[in-house]
Parts: sequence; structure tokens; C-alpha cells
Amino acid sequence: MPTFGNRPPDRGFTNPKARPLPESTRREEPLSDLFIEGNWIAGEGPPLNRTSPADESTVWSGRQASGDQARTAIQSAAGASADWAACSLADRIAVVRRFGEQLASRRDEFAHCISQQVGKPVWEAATEVATSIAKVEVSIAAIDDRTPVTQQDLDGFRAVGRYRPVGVMLVLGPFNFPLHLPGGQIIPALLAGNTVVFKPSELAPAVGQMLVQAWQAAGLPTGVINLLQGDAKVAAAAIDHPKTGGVLFTGSRTAGAAIHRQLAGRPEVQLALEMGGNNPLVVADAQPMAAAIDLVIQSAFLSAGQRCTCARRLIVVESPENREFVKRLAAAIPRIRCGLPDADPPPFCGPLISPAAAEKVLAIQAALCQQGGLPLVAASRDSVCRALVSPGLIDVTAADVDDEECFGPLLQLQWVDDFDAAIAAANATRFGLAAGLVGGSADDFARFRHEVRAGVINWNRQTTGASGRLAFGGIGESGNHRPAGYFAADFCSDPVASLESDRLAPPASLLPGLEDTQP
Repeated sequence: MPTFGNRPPDRGFTNPKARPLPESTRREEPLSDLFIEGNWIAGEGPPLNRTSPADESTVWSGRQASGDQARTAIQSAAGASADWAACSLADRIAVVRRFGEQLASRRDEFAHCISQQVGKPVWEAATEVATSIAKVEVSIAAIDDRTPVTQQDLDGFRAVGRYRPVGVMLVLGPFNFPLHLPGGQIIPALLAGNTVVFKPSELAPAVGQMLVQAWQAAGLPTGVINLLQGDAKVAAAAIDHPKTGGVLFTGSRTAGAAIHRQLAGRPEVQLALEMGGNNPLVVADAQPMAAAIDLVIQSAFLSAGQRCTCARRLIVVESPENREFVKRLAAAIPRIRCGLPDADPPPFCGPLISPAAAEKVLAIQAALCQQGGLPLVAASRDSVCRALVSPGLIDVTAADVDDEECFGPLLQLQWVDDFDAAIAAANATRFGLAAGLVGGSADDFARFRHEVRAGVINWNRQTTGASGRLAFGGIGESGNHRPAGYFAADFCSDPVASLESDRLAPPASLLPGLEDTQP
């Protein structure tokens, strides 16, 4: 597992314009459904219950926010906006580092909560917490790197570039990384001086509560972060508020497109969408074979296939060696250990997010086979855990398949005659998040990188491997040209250009007709 560390926090928070955090919010308080204006309160909307993917027991029970509460949360964030923006970057960094300390001090508790809420194996939930902690220092570096103050001395004046916060940012989190992905937007947003209203996935409400509690303990002033629980209706009410300055969304293409439509005619609202993909992994030559098999398994089946960068389509160039590779891959897939999140020995694949998600994967497999697909390894459902599905590999070379993302452990195999055909097949999608090339030469990868339409393009590395020091986002129907990752700082700030002079002075030369204005 990755290692990580935190620098000692700067405890200073001295900006006189910042509203102090009330004593009532400095204590550990029993969590209620929502966090608005520095208080934990009960939701006034419909009931919301979350059941464990592992055993279908109830792991969270509460109520959603009402429309009025969603609007109040936005108003709370708007009220805190000016004071938080007036704080120095050093003060904001100090709070963010204290948040990182909170995550580190409760890492086991966070990992248990993630595993319980979304079904991740405990080891994988722990890596998510570690990545979330590391995100603190990466985001601090990014805000300095991506939004620096620049100055050029011109003829008697200065040209200065600065950045200012957008305002109130509505962060809509996904279920598959309920701590890391929202954190990757909340941290840059707060560093840039924005205030935040966070609505976690309704499938991971407890993780959202813990995340906001950690920010509360870190010393955020009242109103700077607010928590809403609920479904798309709650999100829509918050989006509609005229003081919502930005919407940061991670999730399905369908939901992202609905948000895009809702904001039609409101160009003043910043919108960043990350919506997954039907990602291709092209195998030019699979040598050494064991490493290639491991790369494919890590790309397609990590997190039970519930990562937006998971390979969905395995495109293999025809050759005797690659035929042997696919044969060995098909023999390796049934040996992948699947099981409950806390099983011993630990599983590689845990349950999907819900029994309904498992049913959808199996329905897609059945449709692929109906359309002419050949199951080399059939995905199957566990006899006890209804959300647990073993990985599958379907040869769809002769099938007529739809261009849809299957968010689960089901990989489609397509044979092609040559590298030209492989590139064409990789681009046969309206999505464009991730793509990968296995084997080939440096020239092959240069061509692949130039011609394949995707925002994350790897060579001899799993598609599920992304660096926090790089941009993360896609094109086509995978996003709207607002990559997150290291570049999240970009959509959390607006640039301001200034021409400045210390004194009022006439220009070097006057335009015709202005002479008479001089005394």
C-alpha cells in the first residue's frame, strides 16, 4: 500500500476579516443528516436509507434535504463567501493541512466506513484514504503552480495577472470514490477561496458526513462548507439557486447531461463534468505475457470494474502470440479472488455498489451474447451476496454492440487485423476518457497518443493508473473540457487582468482631437 506523510500544520488563522468559528462547532457533535450554517440538523425531505452491498443490512438511515434546506445551504455558503475569500492563502492552506491531519488520525475509521458503504475490500478502502491524504499537498502545489500572480513592467505601468474565487461551488460526489473524488474538488475549491456545498452520492451518505466532520474539526469558519444529503432532486434545487457559482460533478453521462441541460442559458455558472468512458485497451504485443495479463486485469477489474478509467474494450492485434495471450488471460480471470470486503484472505474484487448494479452487468452480458458475443469467461453472480459478480470476458468481434459504458467487471474482446484497425476500433466511441497501449514501439505510442481521442492515454501502464500531478479528464461525452486532478485549480478560479500605474500620467502621445483637453 502507498505510504504518505504530512508536514506539520501552520496553526495560524489570523485574518481579521474572517468570521471566527463559533465555539459550538469546535466540539465533536453527534452527526445528524445535514450540516448547514455550522450546525448538524435533521433533513426535512424523504427518508434515505443505505444498505450494505455485502449483506444488505442497513448501514445508514436518515432523511434527505428538502428543497428549502438545499437553498438555505447555498445561501449559507454565499454569506460566508466574502470573508473566506478575504483570508490569505496561507490561512487557507493551514486549514487544509489540518483537514489532512484529521483524515490521517481517523484513517482506519474512514476506511471502514468506505468499505461498509460501497463494498470496497478493506485494503482498497485504505488506499483511497491514503490517496485522499496525499491530495492535500498535491492541491497546495497545484494552486501555487496553476494560479500564480504574474507581472510584466511595460512602458510606465504594470500588466498584472491574478486569480479570484468563483464563489459558491456545489460539489456532487460519486459513490465509487466517496472520499477521494469529492476531496479532489473540495480542497482546490477551498484553497482558491470558494465556499462549498457538498452533496455526496446517496449511496455513500455516511462517508459524506465524516468528510464534512473532518473539515469542521479542521476549523473552517461557519458556512464555508455545508452538507446536503439526497438524490438528484436535491442537487437540482441547489443548482437552481441564483447564488450557485459553480457545479462540479463526477458521475454518469446521463446525470451529467441532465445538469448541462439544467444550466442552459446560465453561462455565468462554472460547470465541470467528469462522466466516465467506454475505454479501449489496445494490445499490440503482449510480452512478457504474465505482465500483460496482470496489466489487463488491473485495468479492467480493479474496484470490481467500478472506476471510470477501467478498460471496457480489449482490442487485440491478430497474431499467434496474442492468441496465446488471450487464451492465458481467459484462464487467469476465473482465478481472481472475489469476496466480501472483510474476507480473509482479502479479495481483489468486492461487491458492486448494489444488487441492481449486479443485475445490470449480467443483463449487459446477456445482451452481448444475444448480439453475437462469445463468452470466453462468463460473469456470474455469487450465490449468497447478490451484489457480488465475478469478472467476465466476452469476445464481441463478430457482434454488433452498443457504445455504452458497462460499470462493472465485464470486459469486451475485439480482434483486429493490424495497428491501423486497432486505432480505428479504439476511436469507435463517443466517449473519450482513458485509453491504453500494451506493447509496440515508441513510434507506435507516439501515433497512438496523437490519433486516439482520450484525455488519459497510457503506455504499458494500467488504464486505472492516474497521477495526481497530472490533469484528469476526458473529451467527447466523457467531460466538458474541464479536467480535474492537478488542473482542478483551473476551474476553481477566475483570472483577473489588470493594467496598473502608481500615479495618473498622460500618455506619451495624444490622439488627434484631445489636445484641447489639456489645461
